[in-house]
Amino acid sequence: MSDTASTTTSEGRFLLAASTGGHLAQLVRLAPGLGASDDSVWVTFRSPQSESLLKGRDVRYVPYIRPRDAGSVMRAFQMLRATVRDEQLDGAVSTGAALALAALPAARLAGVPTLYIESVSRVDGPSLSGRILERLHVSELRTQHAQWSTARWGVHPSVLATYRNTSRTVSQRPLKLFVTLGTIEGYGFDALVERIVGLGIAGPDTVWQLGSTTSPGDLPGTTYAQMPAELFERTAREADVVITHAGVGTVLGLLEMGIAPVTVVRRKERGEHVDNHQEQIARLMSELGIGFPTEVDDLDADLLLTAAATAIQTELAA
Repeated sequence: MSDTASTTTSEGRFLLAASTGGHLAQLVRLAPGLGASDDSVWVTFRSPQSESLLKGRDVRYVPYIRPRDAGSVMRAFQMLRATVRDEQLDGAVSTGAALALAALPAARLAGVPTLYIESVSRVDGPSLSGRILERLHVSELRTQHAQWSTARWGVHPSVLATYRNTSRTVSQRPLKLFVTLGTIEGYGFDALVERIVGLGIAGPDTVWQLGSTTSPGDLPGTTYAQMPAELFERTAREADVVITHAGVGTVLGLLEMGIAPVTVVRRKERGEHVDNHQEQIARLMSELGIGFPTEVDDLDADLLLTAAATAIQTELAA
């Protein structure tokens, strides 16, 4: 899994490291195909998502690393050096983001073969973490998009390739909405909240998971900052339409539930994310014909009615 060790798909005990959100959701879905044994060691941040997805597994939690936070990366690197030294590991795999910069170099220094799989949201090229790892030469590198593969970047099958839209029966009552804005710290999504309120489509049955978005205080329905995983899943399944940001972790989770989400892009220029990579995941969803990717200003009642009449079908990977 590195420049000096070839990749293996036979079962082994791996270090599996990913930041919470889309990175962790992808790694959980990819791990079985990589040959990760049930006693593999997981490294991530503590959150309702990670506690739910990794329940019953060997998990080592590290403090949250904010985007572009080099100091926290170095502290996590020091913590993980002890982990890889003390464990018998056959390989280390990460799907990012900044946690990959701590876990993979720590594993490589211990002589453990390493593999980095870039997020499916990076349609046009590698992330900052991917570019740094490319320069460090500490890991085998893979992209989920063949169009930008190179001699250094091999190709890994996309986690989104097995989903398709299909029709379902539409309820005749007013639509029950679930609005979930992600939980990335320090980045709100006020523009989407304002759009939904302005359209008058939210009602007393609407449920909001706001994350770091500040509630205006008069939102119709029920609001949460974060929801336990069980409540999140129950609320999503009971809703007629789920409106979410274009975060790959949330999107993957909803697709796995058979839900075709209305997926709205966060924009860097509005202070909603560190960059505009959510535009790439929305474009990919549109090309694959899954869910309903859109910009804030294009969200309207007709789109919600179409989404309410749509479900997701999961197909077996080739």
